[in-house]
Amino acid sequence: MIITLLAAAGAAPGESPYGIGPALREGGIISQTVFGILCLMSIVSFYILFTKLFEQQKVINQAKRIRQGFWSSNSLREASAKLEKNSAYKQIVDDGLQAQDQHAQLTDPVEAHDWLHGSLARSEAAINSKLGAGLAFLATVGATSPFIGLFGTVIGIYRALIKIGSAGQASIDAVAGPVGEALIMTALGLAVAVPAVLAYNWLQRRNKGIAEDLSAFSNDVLGYLASGGAVRPSLPGKVAPKPAVASPAKPGGSTTAGQTGGVQTKA
Repeated sequence: MIITLLAAAGAAPGESPYGIGPALREGGIISQTVFGILCLMSIVSFYILFTKLFEQQKVINQAKRIRQGFWSSNSLREASAKLEKNSAYKQIVDDGLQAQDQHAQLTDPVEAHDWLHGSLARSEAAINSKLGAGLAFLATVGATSPFIGLFGTVIGIYRALIKIGSAGQASIDAVAGPVGEALIMTALGLAVAVPAVLAYNWLQRRNKGIAEDLSAFSNDVLGYLASGGAVRPSLPGKVAPKPAVASPAKPGGSTTAGQTGGVQTKA
């Protein structure tokens, strides 16, 4: 509807004959379609950007709460019950506990470590796949929108040159205006592509950090389950006591400090 209004609106008195509106009118249905595709790409790209930022921040906040007091619980099931219902970390813990219960029901001999590791790895992959959904569209927009805009520019220049040739005007004034209008499509393509590429790289970097945290947590859960709860990460803020260091023996046998004159005498 917006494209139709822009294309159908006539130039108001005193309005510049150059701009996005005249370019759409001169370019015809092809330029209007290209403009609509670029606008749709831009809207969807920003929608993916904001939704993914929300999802990522939610997982990052969950990781902060995990580090604060998850491992202070008496058991893994008790700690899992304290997590949010749809938490990514709760999914890893629940999948690990479920794999531990299923291992006792296996008829073929399978190492418990391998069975648990495979289950936790599948859980990690499912979470990372969900976080990465939509990023392929951003990459596609960043790679194709400049060429879509260039296609609109080529069509605009073609139509402008045909119109100039029909009018028989070959002056610089007659050529520069229509050709400059057609170049607007290329600028629009770049304006859509650059934010999409920046958003893709930023979201990918954040996903990489989240994946590293999930992998470390999954490894901690695996160690806890494989050791029966004996192995767990150290809680933040607690420093392990340093072992006592024995003083080195002095050479030449034992010595005793003399009480008079501060002179040491050998025993």
